[in-house]
Amino acid sequence: MRFGSKVLFDDVTTTFSSGRRYGLTGPNGAGKSTFMKLLTGELPPQRGTVVRPAKVGVLRQDQFAFDQFRVIDTVIMGNHKLWSALQERELLYAKSDLTDAEGMRLGELEGIVGDEDGYEAEANAAILLQGLDIPEALHDRTMSEMQGGQKVRVLLAQALFGQPEALLLDEPTNHLDLDSIHWVREFLLRYAGTLIVISHDRHFLNGVCTHTADIDYQTIITYTGGYDDMVLAKTEIRSRVESDNVQREKKISQLQDFIARFSAGTRASQVMSRKKEVERLQTTELARSNIQRPYIKFTMNRPSGRVAAEIKGVNKAFGDLKVVKDFSAIVNRSEKIVLVGRNGLGKTTMLKALLSDAPSVEPAPGALDSGTVRWGHEVSIGYFPQDHTGEIKLGMTAVDWLHQFDPDASRQDIHGLLGQMLFTGEEGLKPTDALSGGETARLLFCRIMLQKPNVLVLDEPTNHLDLESINALNIALQKYEGTVFLVTHDEDLMEEVGTRVWHFDGQTIQDFKGTYEDYTASLV
Repeated sequence: MRFGSKVLFDDVTTTFSSGRRYGLTGPNGAGKSTFMKLLTGELPPQRGTVVRPAKVGVLRQDQFAFDQFRVIDTVIMGNHKLWSALQERELLYAKSDLTDAEGMRLGELEGIVGDEDGYEAEANAAILLQGLDIPEALHDRTMSEMQGGQKVRVLLAQALFGQPEALLLDEPTNHLDLDSIHWVREFLLRYAGTLIVISHDRHFLNGVCTHTADIDYQTIITYTGGYDDMVLAKTEIRSRVESDNVQREKKISQLQDFIARFSAGTRASQVMSRKKEVERLQTTELARSNIQRPYIKFTMNRPSGRVAAEIKGVNKAFGDLKVVKDFSAIVNRSEKIVLVGRNGLGKTTMLKALLSDAPSVEPAPGALDSGTVRWGHEVSIGYFPQDHTGEIKLGMTAVDWLHQFDPDASRQDIHGLLGQMLFTGEEGLKPTDALSGGETARLLFCRIMLQKPNVLVLDEPTNHLDLESINALNIALQKYEGTVFLVTHDEDLMEEVGTRVWHFDGQTIQDFKGTYEDYTASLV
């Protein structure tokens, strides 16, 4: 499969066996979602064949695609053949008078509905939903009324409708809180068919997968074990492949030297054989890894005072719903606080309240109802918002947008920083209007690195990042000497970065002074 000059897959032969759970990994742009579409039949391969079971369940990335449909109908849509037959049948029944052709078509449709168990479809869908903790009272509601975790369960029911032999899941944990992620993990561990899952959550892949199918070198290599097992095995393979590449490049260079020296002399036959040898070596393009690692390093212009922030009696409500109630805390320099809890319980609201009148951040007066937040001496803040909308001004190039945050920096420094975050060569001149989600996130990290703040406030920074970038962020936060406030559902980040936990349970905010691991151990 190729797009223009970009080769995604070249002569790939691979098998996914029944009863195994595969993580499909590779950096953004490597072709994971394209490969999923080849497996589902949504895209035909340009060459080669894909053999798949008769019934394949698919969980797609877009959780909002079915918002106007009833929950029960969304599940039945998992059987495309049945759903389209039911829709067409309904239109024919609505007519007062049928032609002979329409009458015959109605008979055909009744046959399809019968073959596909359509007369029991609602009952079967309801059983699935109840098994996935969606009570009967919600079955007639529209999908737009469901919360994020509930939507994913409904879409899982859709994928499972009709008992598929294989389940293909594209980012099943996106926008889910930790409790829902744990639920999905436990559910998938019980699934008996073939599972193929794309995820940027290392902890999730390690917990679920028996095998890892990695897209790299324009092919797919399958490793035994979870993501971490794959990284270890791949490092050995990569060094071997790259060493082979070096040897071939060296050989080509030696042959070309010989050709250049003797092409006009008497050794014509030797020159000709060497030219053929060069052609042979060059026709097999050098296999290069498509993995690119960003280099994230957060430094500070100067440290803050010993107390980074003093929070007293902070309150924030939306109408009658009190989200943050009378919260007080003292945050010392270099503490790394992770804010955890289910979605909708106030983590982002808390961050916005803290930033309502913060240095080097645009004021947001309505973000705090009462109480005070006093930032410490010399505090400067780098903020990464969950919603990037409006963060990056349109109609500029990436390099110009970044330059405005430090007009004294040289263009060379700005391009160097962009290069660290994988905006190589001409990519720094990309218009801000054309940035993808992942590129926008990387550009926001460039801004923080340029500002060199001593406090980082990061709200879901791993959304839109691939595994390589998330690992780079993890290491950068561990090494950072300033203060961190972090909202994330990535358990590795929580465990490896956090030194203090604020847990939101909808009633109170528990302030636990210790690591996330210590916090979870204290709950047992």
